Amino acid sequence: MIKRIVQMTFEPAHVDYFQQFFDERKATIKGFEGCQHLELWQDINQKNVFFTHSIWDSEHCLNQYRFSEFFKDTWGKTKAMFAAKPQAWSVQIL
Repeated sequence: MIKRIVQMTFEPAHVDYFQQFFDERKATIKGFEGCQHLELWQDINQKNVFFTHSIWDSEHCLNQYRFSEFFKDTWGKTKAMFAAKPQAWSVQIL
């Protein structure tokens, strides 16, 4: 099992739209094989900084999602709203 954390910083004008966009897409993401959990977090001091936290059965399952047409469409629309380069970590519990 792996946990994936992605930090995204948005242009302030896009914050509300991103939240709505994520809400519309989260059920489909959760429906991908191997996705056990998905949350969206918002920084308490910088309201335009968000994190996704997801749990996947394996890196293989995560990569099946990451290389899907759905992800390409979602990520393309999401990154158009960024104010800074995103950061991502895949980690495991020891």
